[in-house]
Amino acid sequence: MHKETFSTVQETSTGLKRELGLFDSTMIVVGSMIGSGIFIVSSDIGRTVGSSGLLLLVWFITGVITLIGALSYGELAAMMPNAGGQYVYLREAYNPLVGFLYGWTLFLVIQTGTIAAVAVAFAKFTAVLIPWFSTANVLFNLFGLKVSSGQILAIVLILFLTYINMRGLREAKFVQNIFTIAKTLALLGLIVLGIFVGSNAQAIAANFSKVWEGQWLHMSGSKIEWIEQLDGFSVIVAIGVAMVGSLFASVAWENITFTAGEIKNPKKVIPLSLFGGTLIVTLLYVLANVAYLVALPLAGNPQAKDVVGQGIQFAADDRVGTAAAQMFFGQPAALIMAVLIMVSTFGCNNGLILAGARVYYAMAKDNLFFKTTGELNKNSVPAKALIFQAIWASVLCLSGTYSQLLDYVIFTVLIFYSLTIIGVFILRKRKPDVERPYKAFGYPVLPILYIFLASTISIILIVEKPMYTWPGLIIVLLGIPVYFIWKASQKKNQNITG
Repeated sequence: MHKETFSTVQETSTGLKRELGLFDSTMIVVGSMIGSGIFIVSSDIGRTVGSSGLLLLVWFITGVITLIGALSYGELAAMMPNAGGQYVYLREAYNPLVGFLYGWTLFLVIQTGTIAAVAVAFAKFTAVLIPWFSTANVLFNLFGLKVSSGQILAIVLILFLTYINMRGLREAKFVQNIFTIAKTLALLGLIVLGIFVGSNAQAIAANFSKVWEGQWLHMSGSKIEWIEQLDGFSVIVAIGVAMVGSLFASVAWENITFTAGEIKNPKKVIPLSLFGGTLIVTLLYVLANVAYLVALPLAGNPQAKDVVGQGIQFAADDRVGTAAAQMFFGQPAALIMAVLIMVSTFGCNNGLILAGARVYYAMAKDNLFFKTTGELNKNSVPAKALIFQAIWASVLCLSGTYSQLLDYVIFTVLIFYSLTIIGVFILRKRKPDVERPYKAFGYPVLPILYIFLASTISIILIVEKPMYTWPGLIIVLLGIPVYFIWKASQKKNQNITG
């Protein structure tokens, strides 16, 4: 009996080259995940949960969710090893409309928003070395928007990495591998130094005497408006809100599925790279926060003048990685960490830019995106899809701050993560005879757990951060009329040409 297969685009006939091995694929997973978040967001998490135990729990839960999601995606990736990845899974599990809504949201918010946010972070840390590139250094007004030198640098970074990716997959993966290795070793070095060299007896005593007694500092700008003691259900709410930052630092692992058409032996390599890459990042993130807690007290005072007094909660500009590094590097810490984060964000954005264009390429093949984005250049990469992505990401660099983009991205990402993992159940029932070289680990318990946790966090974000979550949901829903208008336009064009 022949196993049933999905009808998908045959990449080999359209020019995509399978040049990514297991190491390359794992570097895309790791490199796309590690940006600037791990060096920044623990400050905001610390203000929200207010205890070392809850801080580590937030990162631990995030890691568990990420690993479960990656292991569940492995089944879909092995079933459908084609360019477009998650877009293809949603299209096959539901219908072309749901696939389009994902691609539409990916282009408008998820991928391009993340690219923009990471590029802005690159500019912020470049300003530590070269103050002229500060996002506060406004150069001119453009249609009512204040354009800073930092935003210009962020756009230049996006355009430069897009150019590298247009030169071919070999060049893009070389950049990805080098920068991912560099930042992984640097982060590991920061962890080792933080735990063994920068350890502070005062910080350890303060952080681990009352491990679970949390309090939520409700802020208005840089001032504490009121303090909420956490107990019972309020602990769950605080954890859910705090996870915005940790989840943002942990997204983009699914990007490797977008490049499936260029991976050698994708049915085996994608599940392995998803598991290996997310596990590496999860361990690094938890250990990094242990290093922070060993080096600095969690609780701090926003008016304090030194890093110990400011603590993790009020590290200058939320740069908790820099504050921790100052405990063993001294004053040069700011410059050293700025270079590390520049390397980290540079490599992160290369991976995001590389992967994202493959989704628009796959959509174009289904006549659900501009036809020209489904074409490959002489270097066998979707150059025009890369250009479309770069233009919109550059617009987003001018339109919002890092934190605003972060909130938009997380909510919409969680929606589609959940829908995709529900798709595992749908396809098991609808297409039981399809070959599954790899099956989701812990099915059905772990995928159900993921859906429950992701849905709970999404509901908490709708209630607690409506200003940022509702716009993300509206963007998704706006894709519905766009889809039908697009289909009608395609049908009309076919009738005219026919």
